[in-house]
Amino acid sequence: MASGGCQVTWRQFGKGEPLVLLHGGHGNWLHWAANIERLSTQYTILVPDLPGYGGSDMPAEASLASLVEATADTLNQLVGAATPIALSGFSFGGLVAANVAAGRGHVSRLVLIGPAGHGTARRPRGELRNWRDALQTEDTESLRTIMRHNLKQHMLYEPAAIDALAVRIHTDACLRTRFRSKEISRAGGLPDALLRNWAPVLLVWGEHDVTADPAALAPGLAAGVGCQSVVLGGVGHWAQYEGADQINQLMLDFLAAGTGNTQ
Repeated sequence: MASGGCQVTWRQFGKGEPLVLLHGGHGNWLHWAANIERLSTQYTILVPDLPGYGGSDMPAEASLASLVEATADTLNQLVGAATPIALSGFSFGGLVAANVAAGRGHVSRLVLIGPAGHGTARRPRGELRNWRDALQTEDTESLRTIMRHNLKQHMLYEPAAIDALAVRIHTDACLRTRFRSKEISRAGGLPDALLRNWAPVLLVWGEHDVTADPAALAPGLAAGVGCQSVVLGGVGHWAQYEGADQINQLMLDFLAAGTGNTQ
């Protein structure tokens, strides 16, 4: 699907009401690798590589507004602009999802996992390491070691969760990222987007998410925008991978609870 000159790659799985899953920064559609099979038993899963990531082109401008426009436009080409959808976003994709929902409407339920744009303090676990020298010298073992390190520092909490699949997903996603989301993610904007949204919202964080302090953030943000929040114990930022069974059931229960105002 194309929006202007931006070709956006979408993948579809399953059957039922459309459920759109948006990945995070330095990511691609495989941020949802542990969730698609289970969720697709009840929903038609639509999952893109966001503009500037994976197999999709850069948006017309390197801005949140341009990325949201290309995402929403190509989604509407797939399902129709007035078709109700359920929508979920992870990390930077959570900020994108909130803006898509606010602008598009016709969203029955919105689930945001470790969403960016909250504007509060992060709590880094440690320094990330630069992998580009290892890539340039084709040192695959060093590249793998660096990616495992960065997953531990930023994405996953338990060492056992940093398995071969997680390393492969993270490596491929980093190598194919062209859109830089860090400054956008840290600039805020999530509360405003949620206040412009009509759908019931569930906010989810892993207890050990380094991009926020969920215990401090979740109650105030949820109360401020009138939505629900959950903090999952024992998992980090990439909660839908590390705590896949919990997230899958949490999403299915929330999505099945009924539809909201989808105007």
